Amino acid sequence: MNPTPDNPPRPCYPRVRVKICGITNPADAEAAIEAGADALGFNGFPGSKRYLDLKAATPWMLGLPAFVTRVAVVVNPAKPEAAEIVALPSIDRIQFHGDESPSFCARFPGFIKALAARDREALTRAREYATHSILLDAFVPGAYGGTGKLIDLELAAAFVRDHPEIRVILSGGLTPENVGEAVRVVRPFAVDVASGVESQFCKKDPARMRDFISAVRESE
Repeated sequence: MNPTPDNPPRPCYPRVRVKICGITNPADAEAAIEAGADALGFNGFPGSKRYLDLKAATPWMLGLPAFVTRVAVVVNPAKPEAAEIVALPSIDRIQFHGDESPSFCARFPGFIKALAARDREALTRAREYATHSILLDAFVPGAYGGTGKLIDLELAAAFVRDHPEIRVILSGGLTPENVGEAVRVVRPFAVDVASGVESQFCKKDPARMRDFISAVRESE
């Protein structure tokens, strides 16, 4: 089908990036990198079940390879808190996963903004944020990610079609078993996974991480 105003061209990335989120210890970080992860997510939100004290973890995080992007995930932080996190030498980018306003986020260049894919109207907020990196997560009332619920793939695919200028990071309920189909349907810039590659709570499974990344590569 040829592109038209009603059927805009979809981005075609040569390689879908993979972010393993909810890393809480050095062993899991190293296993994720060994499996082929492009980025690691570290949850600095105290309300998260995968919370990590980012400042205390700085020494071992600095020992991770420089080619892997280290992302701090935060939820509704105060400005001083966000500034302190961004200033950590172990953090490359910050991901706002709460109800942060566009003006607040704009104070931190290179940020990632997470939006819950509730419906098309909810996703129109993406245009308000001064970033090309939008993470789409499953909508669960009262939750800020990490629920394991599968995102609405058709809604995410429509967003990608409507916003070819945005690098979409697909998240929400992805597993080694469904990520291949998710990539084929949505065609995101990157995928993000946390509970889907855990063998037990807060413990990443090396085999599942390898299977997840293999499924992404096969879908390409």
